[in-house]
Amino acid sequence: MIPELGVWNMWLMILKKGVVHKCGVGACRMGGLFGDWMMHIDAVSRLEKLIRDVKDFPQEGVVYKDFTPLLSDAGALALSVELMANPYRGKGIDLVIGAESRGFIFGIAIAQALAAGFVPVRKPGKLPRAVHRAEYKLEYGTDTLEIHQDAIPEGARVLMVDDLLATGGTMEAACGLVKQAGAEIVGIAVLIELDFLNGRERLTQYGDVHSVLRY
Repeated sequence: MIPELGVWNMWLMILKKGVVHKCGVGACRMGGLFGDWMMHIDAVSRLEKLIRDVKDFPQEGVVYKDFTPLLSDAGALALSVELMANPYRGKGIDLVIGAESRGFIFGIAIAQALAAGFVPVRKPGKLPRAVHRAEYKLEYGTDTLEIHQDAIPEGARVLMVDDLLATGGTMEAACGLVKQAGAEIVGIAVLIELDFLNGRERLTQYGDVHSVLRY
């Protein structure tokens, strides 16, 4: 998907040959929409090089997408946050929602980028006040998520964020909790989407999915 490059209001930090370069959008357009698209492809390619495939983790037959090398690179991390947040600039996002634990990594950064608040969705027993609870199946087991009942004002415009969309179980459960609170889900943003698992099909009732890297 071509991002809404026309509303970018910050400089992209792009990793090139081990050096972080700052490239002003106005100076790097390379001629209209085609130039924007080529810049986006180049940015995605640079991020993909920092994703490591780990076979048989966390169980046999699973190929785990390890993005920790991306997190340790300042330019790549900044670029990832911008590519995830950019489609939602100017959309009136009140809160960003991220599920424990990897959803916290990008969720808080994106909330900051959008001048929004952040609400955590946590594992059982982690939240001290009254909670909404959802049990769900994930790609290799079952789990439960909880959110404070008073964490989201009714009618709030929220953005759902996670690192990975696989079968969609975790995000579906998190979206259900948010809707239970009476909020409006503006969109769902993830860094990585595994297309072959068709996770986004489970989320159509909640909103459109925006993913930066797709496999």
